[in-house]
Amino acid sequence: MYISLIVAMDNDRGIGRNNDLMWHLPKDMRFFRETTLDHVVIMGRKNYDSIPLKYRPLDRRENVILSRNKSFQAQNCKVYHSLNDAVESFKNEKERKVFIIGGGQIYKEALDLDIISEMYITEVNSTYGADTFFPDFDVSKWNKTFLFKQEKDAKHASSFSVYRYLKKSN
Repeated sequence: MYISLIVAMDNDRGIGRNNDLMWHLPKDMRFFRETTLDHVVIMGRKNYDSIPLKYRPLDRRENVILSRNKSFQAQNCKVYHSLNDAVESFKNEKERKVFIIGGGQIYKEALDLDIISEMYITEVNSTYGADTFFPDFDVSKWNKTFLFKQEKDAKHASSFSVYRYLKKSN
């Protein structure tokens, strides 16, 4: 099993406000979709709820939702009550990557458990007054590669750069 993480954050490490995205960056959304297609996506329930109804569950991906609520259900999704249980259920996965897609608490737990092999991080060159943040991590444990940059334009209110982080071998 290969566990990846994908996130977009602003200059303050902000990833959301009022349980919603703070920006509209079509090229980054396309990157997210293309990167996670045909894989497993694990997200917290609040993150799932923030996805517009017409896009739920995310198509061509196995959607996994984490919720402490034992009675929570979502059509065409698997629900687990802990990140450990969700990850354990995919331990024999060979074909697909397992992506942690948020929110802040799930990212922190995944990094604390040291289960992430790869991260895709979009750095949005602006500040949006977030109330949810991506946790700090030890950059020295990762090899960072630049993937692409999008300049501010008619469709993108902010410029951004996308990086891939690969965990260094011990």
